[in-house]
Amino acid sequence: MRVFQKTSELASYINKLKREGKSVGFVPTMGYLHEGHLSLVRCAKRENDTVVVSIFVNPTQFGKGEDFDRYPRDLDRDLKLLQKEGVEIVFVPQVGDMYPEGFSTFVEETKLSRKWEGEFRPGHFKGVCTVVLKLFNIVKPDRAYFGEKDFQQLKVIQKMVKDLNLDVEIVGCPIVREEDGLAMSSRNVYLSKEEREQATAIYQSFQLAQKLVKEGLKNPRELEKRIVNFLKKFPLIKEIDYVAIVDEDTLEPVKEIKGKERILVAVRLPSARLIDNWKLEI
Repeated sequence: MRVFQKTSELASYINKLKREGKSVGFVPTMGYLHEGHLSLVRCAKRENDTVVVSIFVNPTQFGKGEDFDRYPRDLDRDLKLLQKEGVEIVFVPQVGDMYPEGFSTFVEETKLSRKWEGEFRPGHFKGVCTVVLKLFNIVKPDRAYFGEKDFQQLKVIQKMVKDLNLDVEIVGCPIVREEDGLAMSSRNVYLSKEEREQATAIYQSFQLAQKLVKEGLKNPRELEKRIVNFLKKFPLIKEIDYVAIVDEDTLEPVKEIKGKERILVAVRLPSARLIDNWKLEI
């Protein structure tokens, strides 16, 4: 396994692989890897000759007062996990290399990113699009892998790739959950034992919603209300930023549940803010 820190050195090595005709799969991460990340790695390994994983806690996607400084980091642990998975290349850039002095160019998707996370985390997707485009230009992947857990992010990246004519296939991979249904996230480490137990309310609300839809509920606003009322039963869920039933492509609220819509949820517990989503089936 090769570990690169310098952008120029990685780019040179990737160019060599490309000249040899090898396909490159790319998994961008912020580290503190879990089974969700590793599922992306395994998918990338199945579909490409070479896999590159980046580990970079990107400062431009964190807002004022967010958890950039305390975001969990453990590079040695991450590298051991990636080596065990047979990853060939790991890119661990420094902030100064990705954003050198005088950096002033950003990329922003302005439609899909307006609502939901875009509303509650202003500037977040601007930072995401900028760093992902930079990473694409450095790694030059044939395919890049993103988890559906960050569903809005996945759709925004797909839109950026389409709008800017980027020559990379974006592959969305299913959410990986704990046995009790909690979506795997690096931020889960923030949760106390009691918070961790009550965080499963999100998954339970999805099960309730799916049951109600199977029983014939088609009004999305009523279903959103039912989900909110269920989540409010859990005292450690201090705030509900949003519960929305949206079209999978536009991320706009739907007027009727017909099947294949997404439930988007964001809640705040004392130690962490969690997001999750669910694909409704009729």
